Amino acid sequence: MTHPFLDLSPLTPAHFAAIERQVAALLSTEQDIVIMQGEALLPLEGCIRSAARPGSTALNVITGPYGQTFGNWLRDCGVTVVDLSVPFHTAVTAEQVREALAAHPETAFVSLVHAEAATGNTNPVAEIGEAVRAHGALFMVDAVASVGAEPLLPDAWGVDLCVIGAQKAMGGPAGVSAVAVSARAWQRFAENPQAPRRSYLSLLDWKERWIDGGRKALPHAPAQLEMLALEACLERIGSEGQDAVMERHARAAAATRAGVLALGGGFEPYVHAAADAAPVATTLRVPERADASELVAKALATDPGLPLIAGGGALAKEMIRINHYGPDANQDAVSSSLAALGAALGGPGAEVHLDAARGAVSAVWQNG
Repeated sequence: MTHPFLDLSPLTPAHFAAIERQVAALLSTEQDIVIMQGEALLPLEGCIRSAARPGSTALNVITGPYGQTFGNWLRDCGVTVVDLSVPFHTAVTAEQVREALAAHPETAFVSLVHAEAATGNTNPVAEIGEAVRAHGALFMVDAVASVGAEPLLPDAWGVDLCVIGAQKAMGGPAGVSAVAVSARAWQRFAENPQAPRRSYLSLLDWKERWIDGGRKALPHAPAQLEMLALEACLERIGSEGQDAVMERHARAAAATRAGVLALGGGFEPYVHAAADAAPVATTLRVPERADASELVAKALATDPGLPLIAGGGALAKEMIRINHYGPDANQDAVSSSLAALGAALGGPGAEVHLDAARGAVSAVWQNG
């Protein structure tokens, strides 16, 4: 018995390379694209361990939990790490980055998350990239959450390592990821004796065995299903139009924020300024008397398919995240999520306004 997901022809090097070109087109980049066979933490760690030379200094911008992870990896590589932390309810500014670089002129590497889905903020990569390039440091950006949802131009913005994953705004699989690598980054990797070689983390292996070899023989068997799914979601974005996909995510974020403000009941946007809010997810601060995890559990009991999750770690009691990305960047997902949260809060004194929230969402969705 044949099965469409099991009885597949081998993925040829030519097909693999064609998917790479589609990723490059999505990013409007002429940099080398390396598609790695795993979740985006694989290229993120690979980039850091390749670029982080022991004894060097790195500026690590922390606007959410992933920035904290990057700092741990950098320290593990023997790097002196300068953490630039800002409150999770805001975004970092280019001026803050400039000041940190001026205070630490020896900085050779800067790491930043573009959009932090976990905390709901997004950072001005274009302006920060200008500051980093003027300083001469290598610039790595985690764009896993932002790709497809907002502009992302690594070449124009001076990003040397731009890591993406398909599982959020692109609406694709989690088991495959990619990184755009600049010529400066390849040189830095090659000069680092501690950069992974002959390793699953190694980007240099991909360059030497795949890119420099003319893309004729893959280093190992590709994750076939994930690669085909990545290709499918790239084609779907192309069919809808990249601008239309980004506009849909922006509208979902604006509608969610307006709906939260109209809902009342003590719910507030976690990210204070709308300009700092990510288009992929809106985070909410729950009323003092409520528990975020309990509210999410009640809401999901009525509809398990809602894109709702409580905050992680210390934020589990106070933050709720509405993940309006990919196929959930639509009016119904936003309205249904807010209605379920309002109903879950319920009870005397809740003062939730479900009709007002629905009206606010509809108004933004219809009028932009």
